[in-house]
Amino acid sequence: MRHEVRWERMFPDQLEAAFAECPVVYFTYGLCEPHGPQNAVGLDGLKAHALACETARAHGGIVAPLDCWHIHELSGYAAWAVKAVGEVQRSWLTSMPPWQHFKNVCYHLRTADALGFHAAVFVTGHYGPNWEDLNTLIGLVQPHIGTRLYSLPDWEANTPGFDSDGRSGGDHAGKVETSLLWALMPECVDVSRVPPEDEPGEHFAMGPTVRLSDRRVGERMVADEVHFLSKKTKELLAAYDREQPQHQLKTFEQVEVLWDTVVRPALKDFRSMQDLWQGQEPVPEDSVWYANWRVPERG
Repeated sequence: MRHEVRWERMFPDQLEAAFAECPVVYFTYGLCEPHGPQNAVGLDGLKAHALACETARAHGGIVAPLDCWHIHELSGYAAWAVKAVGEVQRSWLTSMPPWQHFKNVCYHLRTADALGFHAAVFVTGHYGPNWEDLNTLIGLVQPHIGTRLYSLPDWEANTPGFDSDGRSGGDHAGKVETSLLWALMPECVDVSRVPPEDEPGEHFAMGPTVRLSDRRVGERMVADEVHFLSKKTKELLAAYDREQPQHQLKTFEQVEVLWDTVVRPALKDFRSMQDLWQGQEPVPEDSVWYANWRVPERG
């Protein structure tokens, strides 16, 4: 029987024992969205959560419940979807705007700090500029939180990537993501669904390199990412021991104050709050992606 590390599946005594052994918590994020016909739509979160679980089983720590609600349908995400997903009737997205997602993350931070975790690692399997904004958020709030923090898109840990030259750290439903999910959760990948190479169409945001997917390469990438994440957690724990910080974020009111005074003023400059990314065209008014495309001045 595999060692249980998933918070929601553990008993209180198991949680206490795991905390005493290694006071690290992993928060994982993703999005249900089209990832080609060959992958389950929850690929982003499934791979991030599975990678965190593999790391915790091997090196200690507790993995928080997966958060599968993430940023999409607005800004550059909508412009990307016009070309990559197409004018579909149902996209099966579990999306929300940046100001809601990042406020949720602040409440996750509060849980880590209030429980006294020495370190917290935030892994997003959903790409686009949201991972840069997550890094910005962590930098903004770290001075106000005792728990030592680190955030990353999962491909940052994918070294050297799919290729030995390190050029394929991440993709979207191509050979990298498909191989990773294939290795981690083979029941969520069906390569027989990949259409013939000469068949036209968007194919639900399928990556152009998908036919190079390889489960064995995925297993090697998983091992690389587990090694990377374990190294980062050791660095965070060492920093905590060295600095002996005070845990400060304990109440809901403190989260709201942190949001209003530290995060919200900076939100307008987050990359996911910009209408378009470099090189993109505006979303056509007759597109299904037009309704939420423009970012309102709020947060």
